[in-house]
Amino acid sequence: MLASSMRIAFVHNNKAFLSETEAYQGFFSRYGIDTILVSKEQIKNTPCDLEWRYMGTDLSPRRRGVLKVHEYTSTSIPPWRKLKNLGKRWLNVEPDYRLFLNEYVQKSFGFDDDVPSGFRDMGIPDSWFNYAARPSTNEFDFVYLGDLSPVREPEKLLNCFASGSLKDHSILVIGKEYQLLQQKYQSSPNIRFMGPLPYEEVPSQLKRARFGINFMMDKEPLNQQTSTKFLEYLAVGLPVVSTHYDWVMRFEEEYGGSYCYIEQDLSDLTWERICSKVYAAPDLQSWTWEQQIRNSGVLDLIEDHWGGTFDNDLQF
Repeated sequence: MLASSMRIAFVHNNKAFLSETEAYQGFFSRYGIDTILVSKEQIKNTPCDLEWRYMGTDLSPRRRGVLKVHEYTSTSIPPWRKLKNLGKRWLNVEPDYRLFLNEYVQKSFGFDDDVPSGFRDMGIPDSWFNYAARPSTNEFDFVYLGDLSPVREPEKLLNCFASGSLKDHSILVIGKEYQLLQQKYQSSPNIRFMGPLPYEEVPSQLKRARFGINFMMDKEPLNQQTSTKFLEYLAVGLPVVSTHYDWVMRFEEEYGGSYCYIEQDLSDLTWERICSKVYAAPDLQSWTWEQQIRNSGVLDLIEDHWGGTFDNDLQF
């Protein structure tokens, strides 16, 4: 089979992994490889050469001639997270390759077979860095981007704007499934909800704010997983206010930058303190999607099976 006639089917677990999927589709399309996003139900009847699953569970039998990649973008969350991880380790079929967000996620599952594996952390599209030199409009004092599910306890942050230390300041909240929160804070006009947005529109919305807030609890597994919002704020040039927790401290140690760290209980989240800090951008050269995909090892699997090379001269 010619490599250019390949098709990769990305199988989502009833969720939309837009940033990852768009990055993969953009990367592989440059080499003439067809990609498609399908559900777990649709994949059964979808012709493809590589079945790439965002995990989840995968109990489906192997299809003749079809490679299988399992990608674990996170570990299970409470309650019973260790039991959930154990169940996935025992029940999931064996793929040809496993991708993990990082070493913490890999160790959480504890696979002890011979399946090769690699790491594919979160990334930033190259185009986002073009926004860094553009001034923010400062329509909002802060922006919060991302997950608003109860496990993230977003009320702790929003209460600061509703009746706490930042009640005289505004925040733009970009996410999805925020209807209950919007209803709860409807009497606070300084809290504005928006989304979900097409991925390409996110940078311009982030630039409406003066600061980006990375509110994360210092609890496993959340404190060990990459903060995509943190990276995205930095890519477009926003100064970042962040709670203290393991991942962000390790990031600063390795990649640099200067941020305003706040306590987990947000007791020191004040406008005066935030404005008094000196902010600096880190080195994000290795955090582009291009670099993350190339460093994942999964390209070797494809090259070994179909030939060709994923070099920068597009020789595939």
